[in-house]
Amino acid sequence: MMKMYGRMAMAMFLLLAACGGSVRERSAYRGGAAGGNLDYSVSAAGNYELGMKKLGDEDWLDAIRFFNFVKARFPYSKYAVLADLRLADAAFGAQSYLEAIDQYRLFMKFHPTHDLVENGYASFRIGEAYFHLLPDDWFLLPPSYEKDMTSTVEAARELESFIKKFPRSEFIPKAKDLFQKVSHLLAAHEWYVAKFYYDRDLPMGTVLRLRTLLKKFPDVGFDEDALWLLGQAYVRVSRPDDARKTYETLVEKFPKSGHADAARREIERLGKVAAKPG
Repeated sequence: MMKMYGRMAMAMFLLLAACGGSVRERSAYRGGAAGGNLDYSVSAAGNYELGMKKLGDEDWLDAIRFFNFVKARFPYSKYAVLADLRLADAAFGAQSYLEAIDQYRLFMKFHPTHDLVENGYASFRIGEAYFHLLPDDWFLLPPSYEKDMTSTVEAARELESFIKKFPRSEFIPKAKDLFQKVSHLLAAHEWYVAKFYYDRDLPMGTVLRLRTLLKKFPDVGFDEDALWLLGQAYVRVSRPDDARKTYETLVEKFPKSGHADAARREIERLGKVAAKPG
């Protein structure tokens, strides 16, 4: 719900900002309340710093106005380039994440050698923005793992790409934390669908989903249960060798788990079946 309000607010911000303004104008929105007059500086640097202060104060509209003023009045200044990036930051802060993503992408496209591109900042913010678009868990709605996973997949893709491309970035610890959370949600979705197929006697669908889960999202909390259910699904599709290997993996990785003893019995039973003549 908050994300929807954020997008609506940002749309209003961008509409107002596009109208431009004089050097001294009335601010139409200031943190939800009417504010005072907005004064511009006579220099690019001065207006940029005023915009940065507004960002720090979470006054997104006034920040946008300052940055747009820099771009309009000082288009060949280095601050005009920085203003492009800070417009994305303002959209991000206002929870208008799709607009922020578009703005960060444009900045990366037109300024590929800028320090804030080469150090991974813009790339990380795209992944972080997608993370904020993940479906919410709200008590009146289905769990997030039952909802559309488009933003979740995009978040995983962008964060994984950032981690691989900028391994020494200062943003790596946070990126890895976000990626772990995104991976858990995607794994939960695969687990949910796998059980859905299994409960409806569609074990091949279960096999495919669980193999994807174990390959793409290992070590996020589902491996033990996934291996157990995968073994059962392999039995149902008449692939006893694959079932036995799956149970063996379960016992090897989780020797003291709740499924380990049952897996050992299944290994023994499948071995006896395989030993029967004919």
